[in-house]
Amino acid sequence: MRIRLHGTPAGTAATLAARARVLTIQHVSRPYPDRPPSTWHRIYIDATRREDACK
Repeated sequence: MRIRLHGTPAGTAATLAARARVLTIQHVSRPYPDRPPSTWHRIYIDATRREDACK
Protein backbone atom coordinates (compact mmCIF):
# COMPACT_ATOMS: atom_id res chain seq x y z
CA MET A 1 0.00 0.00 0.00
CA ARG A 2 1.08 3.59 -0.52
CA ILE A 3 0.65 5.95 2.43
CA ARG A 4 1.14 9.71 2.56
CA LEU A 5 2.43 11.25 5.79
CA HIS A 6 1.92 15.00 6.12
CA GLY A 7 3.16 17.29 8.86
CA THR A 8 6.28 18.75 10.41
CA PRO A 9 9.57 16.96 9.78
CA ALA A 10 9.65 15.77 13.41
CA GLY A 11 6.02 14.67 13.27
CA THR A 12 6.37 12.65 10.08
CA ALA A 13 9.55 11.00 11.42
CA ALA A 14 7.72 9.97 14.60
CA THR A 15 4.75 8.68 12.62
CA LEU A 16 7.03 6.74 10.30
CA ALA A 17 8.71 5.08 13.30
CA ALA A 18 5.31 4.14 14.74
CA ARG A 19 4.13 2.72 11.42
CA ALA A 20 7.31 0.64 11.12
CA ARG A 21 6.24 -1.32 14.21
CA VAL A 22 3.24 -2.77 12.36
CA LEU A 23 4.22 -2.41 8.70
CA THR A 24 7.15 -3.56 6.60
CA ILE A 25 8.42 -0.34 5.05
CA GLN A 26 9.64 -1.00 1.52
CA HIS A 27 10.36 2.53 0.32
CA VAL A 28 10.32 6.06 1.74
CA SER A 29 10.22 9.00 -0.66
CA ARG A 30 12.16 12.20 -0.27
CA PRO A 31 10.32 14.95 1.62
CA TYR A 32 8.18 17.23 -0.55
CA PRO A 33 7.78 20.66 1.07
CA ASP A 34 4.46 22.48 1.12
CA ARG A 35 4.30 25.93 -0.40
CA PRO A 36 5.64 28.73 1.80
CA PRO A 37 4.90 29.98 4.40
CA SER A 38 4.07 26.41 5.53
CA THR A 39 6.81 24.52 7.35
CA TRP A 40 5.12 21.17 6.76
CA HIS A 41 6.10 18.57 4.23
CA ARG A 42 4.86 15.22 3.02
CA ILE A 43 6.52 11.90 2.43
CA TYR A 44 5.17 8.80 0.78
CA ILE A 45 5.84 5.29 1.99
CA ASP A 46 5.27 1.96 0.30
CA ALA A 47 4.51 -0.67 2.90
CA THR A 48 2.95 -4.04 3.54
CA ARG A 49 1.37 -5.44 6.66
CA ARG A 50 3.72 -7.35 8.97
CA GLU A 51 2.26 -10.75 9.74
CA ASP A 52 3.90 -10.91 13.17
CA ALA A 53 2.36 -7.57 14.18
CA CYS A 54 -1.19 -8.81 13.56
CA LYS A 55 -1.18 -11.54 16.19
